[in-house]
Amino acid sequence: MPSSDTPPLSDPAASFLAAIDWSQPWLQPLQQLGRRLSEAADWRQALNAVAQERNIRNYLGLPLNFVAQGELPAATAYEAFIGSSGKVPTRDNLHDFLNALIWLSFPAIKARLNALQAAELAKAGTLSGSSKPRGAARDAATIFDENAAVLLVRDHSAGQTLIAALRNHQWSEAFVAQRQLFGADAEVWLFGHALLEKLVRPYKAITAHTLVVSAPEFYFALGEDARRAWIDDHIAADLAQQGSLVGRLTPLPVLGVPGWCASQDVDFYADTTVFRPKRAT
Repeated sequence: MPSSDTPPLSDPAASFLAAIDWSQPWLQPLQQLGRRLSEAADWRQALNAVAQERNIRNYLGLPLNFVAQGELPAATAYEAFIGSSGKVPTRDNLHDFLNALIWLSFPAIKARLNALQAAELAKAGTLSGSSKPRGAARDAATIFDENAAVLLVRDHSAGQTLIAALRNHQWSEAFVAQRQLFGADAEVWLFGHALLEKLVRPYKAITAHTLVVSAPEFYFALGEDARRAWIDDHIAADLAQQGSLVGRLTPLPVLGVPGWCASQDVDFYADTTVFRPKRAT
């Protein structure tokens, strides 16, 4: 039997949060808020406190509230429930915690994605989300929600060269020859919560569906919070205007981003099981 002075076990509902290493470079933009939430005495209460502080609302203007999974009615699609109620069903796991973290960090994008998904459900004439096929627009929104990264590149000729190299899967050109652009003229922000979950235990093959954004000159002079707000507003407005993400995402092996993994030499990028050549069309 344990001794009487054995400290109590941590709350098992929050034990999964200990797996997150907030010092990882890809988590840097989320680190401050992530630590605050994961170190709170009650992480669920902390989520809702931040949502209230920031006046976060869904696309119908309803206040966002993170609730237990049991509040999701039977035969009601998750996306439709969020849209109609402002309530986000949140389980005790990394996946849903990271989803909530992204809601708090990029509320305008998340609300716009939810609006797209809800519109597709309505178009299909179902609230259950069970219609088959789901449709390209809803699939693309879901892929972005789960697995997206955003690559922001300074809008100049060198930036366009980098974008072209990445879209053509010229990995050594992008990550070795153009390495000096990352940080000063290009940066990657992670958005997909399933992508973030995979990176809790990183492996080389993790690949994001990436939206490439040409950023204006002033963007790179902004502080981190202002850059995050610009990304949130810009992409949400883009989604509202374009109405779809179909055909707009490009693959990006995440650990290929300069500085995000050790031993990023020529041989690292020569691994064609990860850094795959572009398929002939």
